[in-house]
Amino acid sequence: MKYRTYPRSDVTVSEVGFGLWTTATGWWGEKSDEEAVAMLRAAHDLGITLYDAADTYGNGRSEEQLAKAFGDRRERVVYATKFGYDFSNAAQERRGQSELPQDFSPAFVRRALEASLRRLQTDYVDIYQMHNARMPQVDDDALWELLETLKREGKIRMYGVALGPAIGWLYEGVESVRRRNAATLQIIWNMLEQYPGDEQIRAAYESDADTGYMIRVPHSSGMLEGHYTAETTFPKNDHRRHRPREWLINGVEKVRQLRFLERPDRTLGQAAIQWLLAEPRVMTVLPNIYDRAQLEEFAAASNAPALTPDELERVDELYKANFGIDEAPMAFKGTMTREHAAP
Repeated sequence: MKYRTYPRSDVTVSEVGFGLWTTATGWWGEKSDEEAVAMLRAAHDLGITLYDAADTYGNGRSEEQLAKAFGDRRERVVYATKFGYDFSNAAQERRGQSELPQDFSPAFVRRALEASLRRLQTDYVDIYQMHNARMPQVDDDALWELLETLKREGKIRMYGVALGPAIGWLYEGVESVRRRNAATLQIIWNMLEQYPGDEQIRAAYESDADTGYMIRVPHSSGMLEGHYTAETTFPKNDHRRHRPREWLINGVEKVRQLRFLERPDRTLGQAAIQWLLAEPRVMTVLPNIYDRAQLEEFAAASNAPALTPDELERVDELYKANFGIDEAPMAFKGTMTREHAAP
């Protein structure tokens, strides 16, 4: 495993991280806490040090899993967690992956952090992220001032924004970088879905910001793992089951054109991670990991051969031509036009 240090900080993370949405939420199959802890410890044995949780994943369960896994080795791992959703009301029933009410008021954020610290059984969070922030949070001076205060108090080491839940949120990301110099930004970005992630990263260069990036959905909902076929079906509660069939058919054709990235010493799934790591601003990549085979493959991606300049150029050419496929434009969420973004 290789490691990267966030700009102007002492926070060093593994190039491949572990997102606990797969162990705590049930969205990728049910796992017991014992199974989750075993997976997390196996990940650490393979060199993974960055673990991305959220207070709302399993209503605190992901943070509790981290405490069980690493309570005896806290200094060897980096805890990233998120805040902003109010899941305290037992009457609020969450259906599938639908959103809960958000609360970013100073009082709520302080309570949320203290609760996370208790569940994590630690005195500090390494990376504290606004969970699926919108423009009102980007514009909220009091919120950013509070996070800076929490940093001075030693309760967090750095803070930033995790964007979502779906792909998009262009100006939420761009303005967090340009106006707030966010230390960390978590975005969706991959070989098949390069926009708006490329613009969100470009913002750091244009404004000389200190922002480092966490990348989620690096395999485009599993497509870039290279295992789907036109006959692939998804479980009943899987969000991919509800996508148009054209998504699957077109995706399989795009992946066919990317097979040149496969080598005896590099799988397509590893190449997808290496494509992201070719960007120096990317600090860590968060693939969906839900079994031991995936864990071993993706953890090894850090040491897989880097993509050559010719390979990177060929991927770029294919993307610009949309792989020769005529399809409807992607629908994005969030603030995607400048007139709605803060000046």
